[in-house]
Amino acid sequence: MESKCTKVLKITENNTAEIKYAADVLSRGGLVVFPTETVYGLGADALNEAAVRNIYEAKGRPSDNPLIIHISSPEEAEKYAYTHSIYYKLAERFMPGPLTVVMKARSVVPSVTRGGLDTVAVRCPKNALARALIAAFGRPVAAPSANISGTPSPTSPSHVIKDMTGRVDVIIDGGECDFGLESTIVSINDDGSLILLRPGRITVDDLLLVVDEVRIADAVTDKLPEGAVALSPGMKYKHYAPKADLVLLDASDEEFVEFVRQNTEGRVGIIAYTELIPELDGCGRVFDFGSRDEEEEHARRLFSILRLTDEESLDKIYAPLPRTEGIGLALYNRMIRASAHKIIRMRR
Repeated sequence: MESKCTKVLKITENNTAEIKYAADVLSRGGLVVFPTETVYGLGADALNEAAVRNIYEAKGRPSDNPLIIHISSPEEAEKYAYTHSIYYKLAERFMPGPLTVVMKARSVVPSVTRGGLDTVAVRCPKNALARALIAAFGRPVAAPSANISGTPSPTSPSHVIKDMTGRVDVIIDGGECDFGLESTIVSINDDGSLILLRPGRITVDDLLLVVDEVRIADAVTDKLPEGAVALSPGMKYKHYAPKADLVLLDASDEEFVEFVRQNTEGRVGIIAYTELIPELDGCGRVFDFGSRDEEEEHARRLFSILRLTDEESLDKIYAPLPRTEGIGLALYNRMIRASAHKIIRMRR
């Protein structure tokens, strides 16, 4: 792709002139990277086919991988999707926030934005700067994570400046992202139940406060079958992967430490809970994942740690396999995709 002259803007929601500048870039069909509460997004006019195709080109993203459209208020979804009563109940409780809802698309949303599907994924981000940008633009913004496709998602300005300089027109530096994993994605069934397509900060238990039933899609914890259609971003392809092979260890603390100590050949990286770090001295390059039970901290650190491993020229990385409840399910989902489902099970 042709290299762009990328402008970096360090702004807050009160910098109206610079927000207008970024919105004008979107109006001209340009690409703008902006912060959300989850990860940084690579934005373009969701209703402009040419602009959306530029997203796929900038990321190197397969065109059958659908995009999320971002709106500045939950009510705007009616313009772009056939909304359901359950959508409004979800919106009342969780929006603005890290929840994306997949609904039947209106014809105004181009097929390229939808990845060829008849549905569209809609999200109203909590980040005030993101909403200010979208409101100033006046149209929905299609935005996947602002990274090269398949690599760890960006959670800080340094990540997007490294990945996207020369590929986009504007990068908005809004500081570190709050949560660090992409939004929860759900689809609404005709009977009002939900299908969880991608776990995130809004957990299954949270969703059950609004609906009576949430089914977890098989692709959340397993590989999507060959030839199956991806109903939302992040379901089909290997994602979030560091350069070195990532291997997940389903092990107790003792088994984890013992395994790592016996497998130190080459340049080894270890993503470890804080409590285990003293026991791993001399085993390789250790990355602090946070205390064992602090899953929100694990979420904040995961993608940054995976990017740090890329700077170390490692041969292999070992990490604990997360649980599949609460926020742990979101961590599990991202880490099995980052590892291409390489898991060593040792629990006795």
